[in-house]
Amino acid sequence: MEFIDLKTQHGVIKKGLDSRLSRIFESCQFIMGPEVTELDQALAEYAGVKHAISVSSGTDALLLSLMALGIKPGDEVITTAFTFFATAEVISLLGATPVFVDIDPASFNIDPAGLQGAITEKTRAIMPVSLYGQCADMDAINKIAAGAGLPVIEDGAQSFGAEYKGKKSCGLSTIGCASFFPAKPLGCYGDGGACFTNDDNLAARLRQLLNHGQDRRYNHPLIGTNARMDTIQAAVLLEKLAIFPGEVETRARIGARYSGLLKEAVSVPVISQGNTHVFAQYTIRVKSRDMVQQDLNKAGIPTAVHYPKPLHLQPVYAHLGLGQVSYPAAEAAAEEVLSLPMHPYLSDEEIEEVANAVIQIIKDGRAG
Repeated sequence: MEFIDLKTQHGVIKKGLDSRLSRIFESCQFIMGPEVTELDQALAEYAGVKHAISVSSGTDALLLSLMALGIKPGDEVITTAFTFFATAEVISLLGATPVFVDIDPASFNIDPAGLQGAITEKTRAIMPVSLYGQCADMDAINKIAAGAGLPVIEDGAQSFGAEYKGKKSCGLSTIGCASFFPAKPLGCYGDGGACFTNDDNLAARLRQLLNHGQDRRYNHPLIGTNARMDTIQAAVLLEKLAIFPGEVETRARIGARYSGLLKEAVSVPVISQGNTHVFAQYTIRVKSRDMVQQDLNKAGIPTAVHYPKPLHLQPVYAHLGLGQVSYPAAEAAAEEVLSLPMHPYLSDEEIEEVANAVIQIIKDGRAG
């Protein structure tokens, strides 16, 4: 059983992709070829925003967004304590300090109730994460940010394709950021990402920053970086984007099927009112998580833990002085979360096999 099945998906897009790749190899426009512009337009239309700017990774999307907003050493950026390391990493790379807020234990997303108390005179931005494929409570977050005059960057690395009150993830704030890492709901065949915004000035700035800060060749008003998406990855994403809406619907169906089978045995994902869930991960909560994971792996069922250690407990942030019980909901989640196989090509038989295995382990008293 595959945790994520990219091989079957490749078979679906192979014919169209081969045609696109052939044209790229003939043109030899491997950097900033026309497919990149085509992808930007398609992504912007899908997300419902004015501008989509393709970049070299989801991490670079976050970094460029902070750079575009002028984040500098000594600034503070508020974010969640429970997510992948890149979210805090990009803040630190610019010499700013990540300020963590605990999560809502039901959604795993940042708890807006903790935002106000985290804002100081040094705060320059708020960066919520739409974890596992579901948007954070963006209305509440945007309201608090607006009251403090702060921009909001949605880290939508896992949620591209999800909706919040009828609007798409990455189109909900000052800047939205997506990752197209191969394992994401919309993934390329290497690293890739994108920034999304309705702000013309920010879009222009982002386009300069991703290409060494230049506004035209050899003229550099800004200090930027090399964060260009290559043309081959754009071609992959264009083919995958064509089938993406159907895959999003299938992911929702599979997630609902999992939850229906598992809800009496374990804590299943909670979808907040007004949200849809793209299930970048289908993540349950279970006591004695490590034993459950071992038993599932013995049964030939692959699993993963997203994530075993909150950001404030990472060694590199020891200097912040945030020890155990600083963010109890995040720390509890890190001990209990377990991700099960999730991709649009799971069969009903595979879903039932996974669910039945989890249920049997619980019945046997291996966890609760």
